[in-house]
Amino acid sequence: MDPRGLPERESEEVQLTFDELGTPLRDTTFVVFDLETTGTRPGPDGITEIGAVKVRGGQVIGEFATFVNPGMSIPPQIVALTGITGAMVYDAPRIEFVLPAFLEFIAGTVLVAHNSAFDTGFMRAACQEHGYLWPKLAVVCTVKLARRVIPRHETPSYKLSALAALFSARTTPNHRALDDARATVDVLHALLERVGSVGVHSLEELLDYLPEVTPAQRRKRGLAADLPSSPGVYLFRGPSEEVLYVGTSSNLRRRVRQYFTGSESRGRIREMVALAERVDAVECSHSLEAEVRELRLLHAHKPAYNRRSKNPRNAWWVALTEEAFPRLSVIRIAKDGTLGPFRSQSAAQEAAGTLAGASGLRTCTQRISAKRPSGSPCALAELGRCGAPCAGLQSTEDYLPGVLAVSQLIAGQGGEPLHAAARQLERLAEAQHFEQAARHRDELAGLVRAVGRAHRLSSLAMIPELVAAGPDGTGGWEFAVLRYGKLASAGVARRGVPPMPIVEALVASAETVVPGPGPLFGAPAEEVGLLVRWLNRPGVRLVRTSIPWAEPALAAGSWRGWLDLATTATSLEYTA
Repeated sequence: MDPRGLPERESEEVQLTFDELGTPLRDTTFVVFDLETTGTRPGPDGITEIGAVKVRGGQVIGEFATFVNPGMSIPPQIVALTGITGAMVYDAPRIEFVLPAFLEFIAGTVLVAHNSAFDTGFMRAACQEHGYLWPKLAVVCTVKLARRVIPRHETPSYKLSALAALFSARTTPNHRALDDARATVDVLHALLERVGSVGVHSLEELLDYLPEVTPAQRRKRGLAADLPSSPGVYLFRGPSEEVLYVGTSSNLRRRVRQYFTGSESRGRIREMVALAERVDAVECSHSLEAEVRELRLLHAHKPAYNRRSKNPRNAWWVALTEEAFPRLSVIRIAKDGTLGPFRSQSAAQEAAGTLAGASGLRTCTQRISAKRPSGSPCALAELGRCGAPCAGLQSTEDYLPGVLAVSQLIAGQGGEPLHAAARQLERLAEAQHFEQAARHRDELAGLVRAVGRAHRLSSLAMIPELVAAGPDGTGGWEFAVLRYGKLASAGVARRGVPPMPIVEALVASAETVVPGPGPLFGAPAEEVGLLVRWLNRPGVRLVRTSIPWAEPALAAGSWRGWLDLATTATSLEYTA
């Protein structure tokens, strides 16, 4: 009760503790970036140019600029707007080769963009398409911030050109990525001066100051108060203790606090935060353990507000059927001798079709008797693409070499179907059937990638025990004990601590993993893929392994040079 006897109103603001005052803006590293693209929709449209400026304390400390080959033609209206032509990006790298350098440039910073949803949307889509993890960084949108601090009568619009003119930016925006990023830097600094006058001096206060942060959202900041600042997994729980959302971070407390600030703009996640009653944390030794535990918790709880990785068995496989004249079938349950995993049924079907065409296997689904075939030749037989065993024109002995070739390819013991497909490609090119040859080349490239990925995953999953170490960035080591494609134990040896006793303790306490059926020995494909990517990071070393870790020299392993040439040829076609 207040002194007048009236009930006290619940405060709409929560007083920050000294620990929660956050990072001063003068000590915050921002990366202001801009993209030029072929259109407005990530996925169907591609990136043609990236420009970024890294600033801290008002000083420029780095710049990043590159053209990007978008893998498609640039529409005339975009050429007229940006001045970027197909010839300018002809020799530029594809986005998958640019992403590693850009992700390294922005690591540990706060991203800034004018209309940030557009730029981050394109980059997030590119990362997802090419298997990179888009970092969970705070994002500041200068459009939103400008609308918050600049009255409408001061500027004709909130476009970058208008704001640059208002603040007398040193660079004039011209729809080129680096120049627009430089102009946005001046706009950002001018906006930060304005918010400083109303008491916004830290990054957290800046993110809180952005629009659409409800008082209820701010009040829930206390849910992060007791979380550790170590790597791990966090779980938002609802009123009935149900898991609403699972995520991972290198700093649990800092990441969870971001959900209660203006940096979180996703509608579904804001809805989730409103429902949350508690946040639990699972501390982990390092980021790999956190990512693996995140996958397992997603599989176990299937949270309503997570969009990915809820089903560990959500994969497709290609297998030979068990009959007199085997064919390739797309199945959901992995078994020995299957090819995969594939992320979608259509991708598995496309690989099966390419493999059948290269090996001469039939594609019809009827059962054919080895003794009394009663069918009639189909169109594929008339085209010479099937031996017509259904009509008795091909015996089981004549059919067997194609079956053996497919089995050997899947097992990594031979690559004859790939060579046969390449010979078909050469014949099409020599006959000047260029469109058909290009389509056949892309299908073969997809098959090579699928077989290569299958061999990479299975070669790790078959190892009973592998111990690896990666640098932690401070002179110490992060350890992982893998058994049959699963993370069995994880730990760290900080700088100055003898590593081998820790390795022995981790091995002794590691989870017992019983191998299962299939090429991945029962391990979830996502977890094996995560471990393979970690093992291939720069600086990671093998401490010991029970059997050698090696991919098959035959099959897809010897086709990487061809695949690089095919990928380059495809990109040149789209930009010619």
